[in-house]
Amino acid sequence: MSVTKTKNRLALLSLVVSVGLVTIKFYAYYLTRSQAVLTDALESIINVFTSGFAFYSIYLSSLPKDENHPYGHGKIEYLSIGFEGALILIAGVYIFYSAIVAILHPHAVGRLDVGMVLLALTALINLGVGFVLLRAGKRLNSVALVGDGQHLYLDALSTLVSCLALVLVLVTGNVLFDAGAALVLGVFIVVNGFRMVRRSVSGLMDESDVTTVEQVIAELQRHRRPAWIDVHNLRVLRYGANLHIDCHMQMPYYFSLEETHNELNAIESLIKHRFDVEVEMFVHADPCTFAACSLCCMPDCPVRQHAFRHEVNWTATNAVKNERHHLPTG
Repeated sequence: MSVTKTKNRLALLSLVVSVGLVTIKFYAYYLTRSQAVLTDALESIINVFTSGFAFYSIYLSSLPKDENHPYGHGKIEYLSIGFEGALILIAGVYIFYSAIVAILHPHAVGRLDVGMVLLALTALINLGVGFVLLRAGKRLNSVALVGDGQHLYLDALSTLVSCLALVLVLVTGNVLFDAGAALVLGVFIVVNGFRMVRRSVSGLMDESDVTTVEQVIAELQRHRRPAWIDVHNLRVLRYGANLHIDCHMQMPYYFSLEETHNELNAIESLIKHRFDVEVEMFVHADPCTFAACSLCCMPDCPVRQHAFRHEVNWTATNAVKNERHHLPTG
């Protein structure tokens, strides 16, 4: 099965499960009239909308590049988790407000035993589906699936807190435990919604992916050739599951165009085989200067002006700067 079909089937699974669970939770609220259960049910409505948007975003991100989208459609997945996070934030604020009202004006609850059974069932289903989505999302590099899986985990945790509140009300008879649980859930939901929006903004604003940058640099360092004098101005951008990488590589200035071309192809092939996703890489070749002689180990160099001292180890600090490497003088 192709990666795209796998993503679509998992997103559809999430959508179907979300619709089923929200129905069960509202039935549980109808039986119990519990504020905590209502909180849980309202959050599950968000699941339905976000799962639907995730399904659409995964389909859209799989479309090939075109004239209007030369880098593909992958960034729609970041918009998906931003949409999801914004809805969670709104729901969290409303839940917090409703909990305050319930504390000030408590009301009786009922049928707690049946409500707890129904909620426990939905929590187990959410945990199972959330685990599947998270594992698949990380394996397939899909931020939409990961976001959907995290939301289902959050929903399951909310449900378990609601169950605990019902147990406390059943044991003590104090309905304030119900409103108190809703209040805690409201705060928790707002915090997690903010985190999802933050991640969405990071992706849409092309925030540097430090982990991937370090992986690229480590791979170049591991297979470094004498002609690769230094790498700088290295940038890594994620477009959904795909990567766009560009950098400058300083090479011997006396190389022919064909020799330089072969070295650049070797670099691109090396990086593309390092990752399990589609990688688009552009390398700009800079001709070396005599200032690089002391850090260049090119054997039998016909134009060397200074003795080789030692190489500069490439790191996430020096490889991303837009400047050639040099050794300290003295």
